[in-house]
Amino acid sequence: MSLVVGVDIGNSTTEACAADVGADGEVTYLSAALGRTTGVKGTVANVPGVVEVVVRALKAAGRDPAGVRAVLVNEATPVISGLAMETITETVITESTMIGHNPDTPGGVGLGVGTTVAFADLPDRAPGDAVICVAGADADFEDVAAGINAAVTRGVRVTGAVVQADDATLIANRLREPVPVVDEVTLVHRVPLGMPAAVEVAEQGRTIRTLSNSYGIATVFGLDPEQTRMIAPVARALVGNRSAVVVRTPSGDVTGRRIPAGILTLIGERTKRSVEVDAGAKEIMETWRRVRPLADADGEPGTHVGGMLARVRDTMADLTAMPRDAVRIQDVLAVDTFVPQRVTGGLAGEFALENAVALAAMVRTSRGPMELLADRLREALGTDVLIGGVEADMALLGALTTPGTAKPMAILDLGGGSTDAAVTDEGADEGAQVRSVHLAGAGDLVTSLIDSELGLDDTDLAEEIKKFPLAKAESFFHIRMEDGTVRFFDEALPAEAFARVVVLTDAGMRPIRTGHGVERIRQVRRSAKQRVFVTNALRALEQVAPGGDIRRIGFVVVLGGAALDFEIPDMIAEAVSEFGIVSGTGNVRGSEGPRNAVATGLVAGHASAHAASTAVRCG
Repeated sequence: MSLVVGVDIGNSTTEACAADVGADGEVTYLSAALGRTTGVKGTVANVPGVVEVVVRALKAAGRDPAGVRAVLVNEATPVISGLAMETITETVITESTMIGHNPDTPGGVGLGVGTTVAFADLPDRAPGDAVICVAGADADFEDVAAGINAAVTRGVRVTGAVVQADDATLIANRLREPVPVVDEVTLVHRVPLGMPAAVEVAEQGRTIRTLSNSYGIATVFGLDPEQTRMIAPVARALVGNRSAVVVRTPSGDVTGRRIPAGILTLIGERTKRSVEVDAGAKEIMETWRRVRPLADADGEPGTHVGGMLARVRDTMADLTAMPRDAVRIQDVLAVDTFVPQRVTGGLAGEFALENAVALAAMVRTSRGPMELLADRLREALGTDVLIGGVEADMALLGALTTPGTAKPMAILDLGGGSTDAAVTDEGADEGAQVRSVHLAGAGDLVTSLIDSELGLDDTDLAEEIKKFPLAKAESFFHIRMEDGTVRFFDEALPAEAFARVVVLTDAGMRPIRTGHGVERIRQVRRSAKQRVFVTNALRALEQVAPGGDIRRIGFVVVLGGAALDFEIPDMIAEAVSEFGIVSGTGNVRGSEGPRNAVATGLVAGHASAHAASTAVRCG
């Protein structure tokens, strides 16, 4: 018997499978281990992570590392994802003229239109003037209220107020004629004075209607159609807010700047085609279908897509010590998305959602980096290290250890950076034909989409939103789950969770500090999974299916970390059911669930090859 360890180096995790292999190819599986991948997949930075899982697997099996005959590693292809922006229009408003934040307690209700006036200059205004009072932190709320009341008594039409301190309610409660008051404006000194302005505050539980509407702003300021088109990002940035202030620029105009997304060139083995990124993901993927199999991809220099693909090449050249020209893009996945873009001119960090295309690009490198990694592992482990077969092929062998499975069968291995698929026919092991494909885009891209579309700027939180269900803490003792059911607690919930949307992680509740409700967050999460995992599952199966006909695949086993997700396997099963395909989550070796398929397949493949070579020698 020979002690071997199969190791699957993934984008996010590294898995190991320890086993004894007999001369006749009989395998006795001993243990498994799971750890985080160190560095970028397929580079020498993986060594510490591989060593850790190998040691843990041997410890769980009760075996001495000195007895290991060989460590088997998969052909790890690096995958890097990036975002290339589509049709971004940056609105530039002279003199910083927009305030669209949501203070906890704005004062008053309604829409006020007038000319901005400093609080100190309020006594100088003539009767009949319509003004918006602008007060800094040095003005006490009682003085501001008294000053506004005095001005109103003299006939000045004070229609609203913008203040720096957290005093809106205190001021509004002291006014004889309540007006909308927006407070907590940190950069109040940058509000231009003497300019036409509008202040809007909605009732509690409602959102503003006029300043979040392009035509509403146009009506207030008398804008022409071109100015209305350019002010649209300002209106979009204010959607969903309870309060807002918009001040017209000194010159009365709004300018815009278009940032090019660029042209993506897809180079196939037989043809080459180019596509404008701002045509959208559907057009990009249609172009990909016309040129596949993809040999390489390139982006127009000086554009978003050109910079993104250049970074992918530069990163891989640095990590693998390969010449930059030798790095090839093996696959791309384009997904339509939205990206929050800061609106220049805002005084409280306002953003507008702009259309974007998320591009996941997978790099094809030579065998050199893997051989270098194997050399470093030999030094670190003191044993022979063999590079096994194609990742999808090995996953297929591992999936066949799932109870109840048999050939012909297809697998979908859903990881952090890539989606692998393979199909085997009904032939004997040595004669079976295996078709496999390795595609860009999986869990990491879903996390990026969630982070971007919700404007979190927190990938750890986005990862948890991807993996766990949501709830709303409606009291200190109960939450309402995203499916509408209610869960009660004997002990009070953490104070920071009260009245917030929370994600129910294994470590407990984590508040999501955004203005989005449960339904919006859930919709973004599910949509991201559909656009990446379901899209990739169908295009992967299409490429490996006999004759390209998915209907000729009878059974699909879903593997990988994403197969443990509480939504993804069901989404894929629903998507393939229209083709008459039975789909389910694998259970490798009857004990590991959808994990460890590649590591197990490496051992199974090695055992089969070992038995064949033994038979040849004996013959």
